[in-house]
Parts: sequence; C-alpha cells; structure tokens
Amino acid sequence: MASVGGGGASKMADKEKKKKESILDLSKYIDKTIRVKFQGGREASGVLKGFDPLLNLVLDGTIEYMRDPDDQYKLTEDTRQLGLVVCRGTSVVLICPQDGMEAIPNPFIQQQDG
Repeated sequence: MASVGGGGASKMADKEKKKKESILDLSKYIDKTIRVKFQGGREASGVLKGFDPLLNLVLDGTIEYMRDPDDQYKLTEDTRQLGLVVCRGTSVVLICPQDGMEAIPNPFIQQQDG
C-alpha cells in the first residue's frame, strides 16, 4: 500500500524549479519616468522607485492626468501633483516608458531551434 504524503518535499522542490520568471522586467526602468494607465481610465506618470512580482509600483514625483468630466476616458490638459504614491498592481492596465517604447519579441511564441 502506498504511504500517504510521501514525497511531498520533492514535489515542493519541483514546483520551485518550475517557477516562472516574470515576462516584464521593470528593473531597467528604475529611476526612470514611466507612464501608467489604470482600470477606470486614470493615467499617471512618475519616476519608478520600486515594484514587486504582483506589479505593485512605487512612483515618485507622480503627476495624474485629469479626465474630462463629460467623457471620463478623455484626458484634458489639466494635471495634479501627487508626489510619492504606491500603485496597486491589480488596477494597473498598462506601463510604458515616458520617453517612448521599444519593440520586444513575443514572449508567448515558442522559439524554434535551427
């Protein structure tokens, strides 16, 4: 008869080996200005000071771009200074560098050798 719970430690070690690395490497944007879009239409930009695997962000010198009261998805020229903020990762929709974007290969396509 098989023992119950036997080999549990080896299964844990296998899971740790298979842990996926993050597709998005934000470390190269530390101390650089990024723009962030949130669920609900808010947008802000600031200097990235820190982040975690859940995409929680710490931004310094943050500026929020105000929305049109008649159309909440349309931005106006108005801004407001927020300073140091922590952005909840679950509400982040888009992150891009303020000074432009760079093309990257699609991480979901399997690379073929040969």
